[in-house]
Amino acid sequence: MYAVFQSGGKQHRVSEGQTVRLEKLDVETGSTIEFDKVLLVANGEDVKVGVPYVDGGKIVAEVVTHGRGDKVKIVKFRRRKHHRKQMGHRQWFTEVKITGINA
Repeated sequence: MYAVFQSGGKQHRVSEGQTVRLEKLDVETGSTIEFDKVLLVANGEDVKVGVPYVDGGKIVAEVVTHGRGDKVKIVKFRRRKHHRKQMGHRQWFTEVKITGINA
C-alpha cells in the first residue's frame, strides 16, 4: 500500500514505515502529525485518485528529527574580468516516519 501526498509545495510517494525528508515543518521532535492533502492511495489493484484530494484520506507520521541538508554551492563567474563569486546554501528539513495511511 502506498500513497501520494502534498506538503511544502511538493508531492511525495510514501508507504507505511518509510522515512522521508520534507520541507521544514514547525512541529516538535517526537510529536505526531497528520497530512490531509492526499492525492492518491493505492492498495494492490484498488487505486483511489482524488479530485484534487481523496475524500477521507489521511497520512499519519511521527517527527523523527529536524536538520539541514548538504551544502549547495553557487558560483557566479564573469569571463576575462577577474571576477568570481561563491555562495552556499543549506536547506532546513524535517524528517518524518510514516506510521499510517488511511483512505
